[in-house]
Amino acid sequence: IVIVLFVGGPDQITLPRQMWSGVRQEISPTILSVATILVILSICLLTVVELLRRRNERIRGIRPT
Repeated sequence: IVIVLFVGGPDQITLPRQMWSGVRQEISPTILSVATILVILSICLLTVVELLRRRNERIRGIRPT
């Protein structure tokens, strides 16, 4: 959020800035749902990357450390 405050102009309302103002004032259900979707997508992406990495190691015959 700190980077967004310095990079974004005063008239720009980015998602992190909107989420931060929602936390400070009142939390909108829209912001909560977008934040939840972003967290779920991040977890899914990290899981897929880890599974592909393990598969690649197994194919190459590298033992996990």
